Amino acid sequence: MMKNSKATHIKANIPVTHLKVAPSPDAKSGAQKTPGARAQVSPEVVFRIKFQKISNQIQAASNLDELLMRLKDEIAGLFASERITIYGIDGVKKELVSRVMLGRDLSEIRIPVSTDSIAGYAAYKQRLINISDVYDTNELSKISPDLKFDRRWDEKTGFRTKQVLVCPIFFHKYLMGAIQLINRQNGSPYSKRDGLTIKELAKTLGIAMYNQKRAARQAGNKFNYLLKKHLLEPKDLKRALEEARKRKEPIEAYLMATLKIPKKEIVESLSKFYEVPGVIFSTDFPIPGELIRKLKVSFLKKNIWVPLRSEGEKVIIAVDDPHNLQKIDTIKALFPKNPLDFCVALKDDILGFIEHFTGEQDQSNIDDILSQLEAEAEEIDEGVEAVDESDSAVVKLVNKIILDAYARNASDIHIEPYPGKQNTLVRIRIDGACAVYQTIPYNFKSAVVSRIKIMSGLDIAERRLPQDGKIQFKKYGGLDIELRVATIPTQGGLEDIVMRLLAAGEPIPLSKMGFSERNYKEFLDIITQPYGIIFVCGPTGSGKTTTLHSALSYINKTETKIWTAEDPVEITQKGLRQVQMHPKIGLTFASAMRAFLRADPDVIMVGEMRDKETTSIGIEASLTGHMVFSTLHTNSAPESVIRLLDMGMDPFNFADAVLGILAQRLVRTLCKDCKETYHPTKEEHGDLVREYGDANFKEDLDREYGYSDELLMYRAKGCDKCNGTGYRGRMGIHELMIATDEQKRLIQTKARVEEMKGQAISDGMRTLKQDGIAKIFYGFTDLKQVRKVCIN
Repeated sequence: MMKNSKATHIKANIPVTHLKVAPSPDAKSGAQKTPGARAQVSPEVVFRIKFQKISNQIQAASNLDELLMRLKDEIAGLFASERITIYGIDGVKKELVSRVMLGRDLSEIRIPVSTDSIAGYAAYKQRLINISDVYDTNELSKISPDLKFDRRWDEKTGFRTKQVLVCPIFFHKYLMGAIQLINRQNGSPYSKRDGLTIKELAKTLGIAMYNQKRAARQAGNKFNYLLKKHLLEPKDLKRALEEARKRKEPIEAYLMATLKIPKKEIVESLSKFYEVPGVIFSTDFPIPGELIRKLKVSFLKKNIWVPLRSEGEKVIIAVDDPHNLQKIDTIKALFPKNPLDFCVALKDDILGFIEHFTGEQDQSNIDDILSQLEAEAEEIDEGVEAVDESDSAVVKLVNKIILDAYARNASDIHIEPYPGKQNTLVRIRIDGACAVYQTIPYNFKSAVVSRIKIMSGLDIAERRLPQDGKIQFKKYGGLDIELRVATIPTQGGLEDIVMRLLAAGEPIPLSKMGFSERNYKEFLDIITQPYGIIFVCGPTGSGKTTTLHSALSYINKTETKIWTAEDPVEITQKGLRQVQMHPKIGLTFASAMRAFLRADPDVIMVGEMRDKETTSIGIEASLTGHMVFSTLHTNSAPESVIRLLDMGMDPFNFADAVLGILAQRLVRTLCKDCKETYHPTKEEHGDLVREYGDANFKEDLDREYGYSDELLMYRAKGCDKCNGTGYRGRMGIHELMIATDEQKRLIQTKARVEEMKGQAISDGMRTLKQDGIAKIFYGFTDLKQVRKVCIN
């Protein structure tokens, strides 16, 4: 690294070989040389003179790119090469870039800094590559089994590449580019001397490239991007710098608070200035437990940087000044075995990341927790009996996981231990999609699992069988939430744990459930009937219980007695008599149903009909003057009929009892703050029409394709509020099959699913996918999300 970063220019110090003049024939004979006689200079001296001339021009260049375009042929001639390519580095995209003239146009060649190409390999591995024949796969495999030569350019141009000599260009430890020579003019391989010389030239180029970049930075401004976009005027910037200096606050904070410039634009300006990606703080970032645990919080805060994540062996670092060489050197020393990628962030955002990752905002520092567990690591690894509720460090760790998941509106927490010395992965599900929350060091996996089992009232000695339990978190962490816990034995004698967060809440009004006009009208019609049975079907987590409670809320009147049997009771309503199931003591759905029928009900809601006994009682109750609501784990409304008949239900009794079956899914919705309108292509519109069904599409939506701006759709873009995903929140898509007289006849004859589905569509039902596509045209979601949750 540079010892004096304030130097304005750095000169290359390249030794020149002493000139050796060959004696003339006259000298050998003792004759005196005539004034006009020329001294014969050796080829080596001629070479060094040419080399030094090129080096001097490079050092003195005011526009290095323009000079190198002019010098290419001269440098190629110096090495007796047919062609030469000089690459610079694109620090943001991690690519080598060379500008070439194609006819009258200036074009770019881009090569990833990776093992996928010869030049990229030389830059990635930081070594000289000398190949005598690039078509010789054996020669390439000796360098690296992954190394390949891309022949497409040769095939396109008719040029035959053979010998290649590539040298990476560095300034100290920083990659600046690469220089590549192609084909010796005499056909021989490049010599050892060529290798040494190209290294010298690369050193000169590295210094010149660094000087050019540094001069550009000094001449430029961190906020040039804002000036160019007219978000900031030069006079305002000057005043802002003065005011920020007086207030002793970062200029970026002043620009946001006083001049109201969006943080996103400021970070984008810094990103362009530093030539690295920009990052904005969000609590949705997974906690890099393994990276953060051995770093002191005070050290990170003092130096304003934080590790964000790892990508394989590579570590991504957020820093406030990527040009601070001393700071970069310090960070590299802390991660000696890992390649690093840097991104720029505002000081307050970096401090936010540090607090978020270390848990300081809720008085639970991950670093302190894991340090406390270090002392117990061996004991915990050997036997779970060492873990009990008094282990405060384990308690803090588990509590923090639950509290953070709740704060992020997660629905599930997944604890996933791996065999051996692999770290335990913690993932959380938000809006139906799993994301990494953090990793826990491998020697704490038994402690964490055992602690959760103790909180759930499960047997910590039983590791071979699945177990189910619940956590009333109020007595552990203050928040009044309940968690449904399931343990599952996995390979290697380990156990996975899935915790579902059951936050207490009020029912959502039916008018805000996302029903289509037809489904809303029909659903209200059947739930207000005096008796019958209604099913809501779908997979786990599709909102079935929420829909049932919304229906109960609609009919919950003083004159109506409503009993519910639930496992667990998640949503509470005044006026409902809600019963929590306890299978261990014999209080099951079936026994609760029998008790309800003796307790003068008008409406009964059963959490799930999973067996023949419960379903039979439900059908019997609906036939004897009661309204029954329940759920099923099936994929579609017509399939639910077959599932119930397969349980052994009498088709005639079931046909008489059923009023309707609602299939439901939850689909991710486009972020309201950043979704953008666009005019779809004819092919995209055609795909939607085809998947909806031509006849039904014309009848229901009638959104004909045209080239005017009238047909507009929405697509995901990404912003701070949705963490760059383009999606935020979820809504329901529905499929409501009404039990019409024709449908009842099909049920009685045990007709095929296709017949029932056809009849339901004739009766006005629209499938899950059709309802989803309608919501695409209304701007709520897109086809990608609809396809993720349904097939038909």
